[in-house]
Amino acid sequence: MPVFHPLRVRSLDRLTDDSAALTLDVPPELRETFGYAPGQHLTLRRTGERGEEIRRTYSLCDPAGPRPSTLRVGIRLVEGGEFSTYALKELTEGCTVDVLPPMGRFVLEPRPGRYAAVVGGSGITPVLSMAGTLLADEPGARFCLIRSDRTAASTMFLDEVADLKDRWPDRFHLVTALSREEQHSGLPSGRLDEERLTALLPALLTASGVREMDGWYLCGPLGLVEGASRALRTLDVPRDRVHQEIFHADAGAGTVPQPPPTRGLSGSATVSATLAGRGGSWPAQEGETLLETVLRNRTDAPYACKGGVCGTCRARLLGGEVHMDRNFALEPEEVEAGYVLACQSHPLTEKVEIDFDA
Repeated sequence: MPVFHPLRVRSLDRLTDDSAALTLDVPPELRETFGYAPGQHLTLRRTGERGEEIRRTYSLCDPAGPRPSTLRVGIRLVEGGEFSTYALKELTEGCTVDVLPPMGRFVLEPRPGRYAAVVGGSGITPVLSMAGTLLADEPGARFCLIRSDRTAASTMFLDEVADLKDRWPDRFHLVTALSREEQHSGLPSGRLDEERLTALLPALLTASGVREMDGWYLCGPLGLVEGASRALRTLDVPRDRVHQEIFHADAGAGTVPQPPPTRGLSGSATVSATLAGRGGSWPAQEGETLLETVLRNRTDAPYACKGGVCGTCRARLLGGEVHMDRNFALEPEEVEAGYVLACQSHPLTEKVEIDFDA
């Protein structure tokens, strides 16, 4: 299983009043370990005031490479956020941060074709890496970026996106919408919701152009991603061409519908898990998720957000039944193939078997 490595902070550069780009140095002996694909993220770790371990995932924003000498992620301050507050207010050059090697399946590998993204707020971060890598590595590719932000002052990576437009004016198309501020040119102010996107996308790309895109990448807050996904379904875009990553979902937010439990569990359950090639079986305590049961016995179990968003704790269900409370990370085909989020899954049968290595 991947392990944490202490990396030195090279710089923390302010992007807006509430966001920054964190750059980490990668020593030569770890550069192959930290090679990444465009769209992947890092898991960062710190110790809280009460000695608890706090993990958060942040997407890489620079063009991808197999042996990077630096890693750059975008961090936006979340109200009450234990890691984002620490990162933006306490991290300075020369500090060290514990970091897991890159992970994630929200990826666009460079290849010829036409691609588009709808992003909101900090959702620009992985898509910036996708667009930059694609345009630099694949001369036969084009990319359309439709981004939504509150105001111009709150927009992350303005200079980096402008650079893409300057370097590849014929292959990079940028459309900007501001929800709380009027623009001198471009779209009228307002949120990019389902209704607006259903009308906007064919006007920008033609109806056939929307359907024939080789890939759609949706990233940002839950409402934007769900609205964009519904708009694309209305416009007859094939499901396998739509990829999404949720950056934030409130505890009370509507969840991706899951099948109801087939039955309740009246007694205790035993959870068996394979992790890093080693297996074990442990009794689950009442109310525990699969991840909590495994973590009590294997501290190396993979996780980050514990909110059903990042997908770090993805495992394959080999035996028994579980119910997921929330799922914002797994694609429908992954669920059909038997994958679950361990942080959201509760046993429904006396024996449950999962494989983190699958």
